[in-house]
Amino acid sequence: MARATSAGREQAPIALMSDFGNQDHYVGVMKGVIASIAPRAPLIDLTHEVPPQSISAGALLLREAWRYFPRRTVFLAVVDPGVGTTRRAVAVETVAGARFVGPDNGLLWLAVEQAGFKRAVELSSPRYRLDKVSNTFHGRDVFAPAAAHIWRGVPLEDFGQPVSQLVRTELRAVERSHSRLRGEVLYVDRFGNLITNISRAEFDQFASHFSGKELWTTIENKIARVPIRRTYAEAGEGEVVALFGSLEMLEVAVRNGSAAERLGVGVGTTVEVTVDE
Repeated sequence: MARATSAGREQAPIALMSDFGNQDHYVGVMKGVIASIAPRAPLIDLTHEVPPQSISAGALLLREAWRYFPRRTVFLAVVDPGVGTTRRAVAVETVAGARFVGPDNGLLWLAVEQAGFKRAVELSSPRYRLDKVSNTFHGRDVFAPAAAHIWRGVPLEDFGQPVSQLVRTELRAVERSHSRLRGEVLYVDRFGNLITNISRAEFDQFASHFSGKELWTTIENKIARVPIRRTYAEAGEGEVVALFGSLEMLEVAVRNGSAAERLGVGVGTTVEVTVDE
């Protein structure tokens, strides 16, 4: 019976996300630490191209990814501008079964909130860290060992004291008036698409009051009437277009081009949905 339980546990992978990029050795070293402790653990790279130090972007990507993994996946997430300070290192178990390991700086919150917070602990036990802990690389020395030990079945309570609340990341709320939704760009993907905080649900609710009228997107002072389409292919070559992508958030794109480069804008740019009246 114990062997069957262990085999079931080992089916789920460890998924890694960071802002380390792939130029340096950081990601490889974290994988090496995991392999030394849990050599049978499947490793999946979610992404290592989170914009440097962007906790909000990392939190958004983690929120949009976790549900597509097996139930007991261990997510090792590191976007950690406060490394070496008093910010806590934590491991979290959720109602949905996903486990999260990383800094308690808001990075984990959006995913944990969606998966359902069950319990959390501070990663303080020296037994489950490397012998020497750097002030600048907790991904290697604290988080990777913890993720590997959790994958192997070490109970969460062995890592440290319980944590009752996590630091939260709150995405900026969309502002709404009678004839306008105002949001902002949260993230720019590698295609140069400008992904905003305007969800499909918010858009649909707004649009329901203007049946039969044309809705447009405006981007600060750059462009005033961007059509809203269903797919990229509905736009002409090089046309600026707005649509809902896989994140179910309004994004501004250029057909076979980069909206970020074309418009010279990025994170924080105001994007509005307006209606012809």
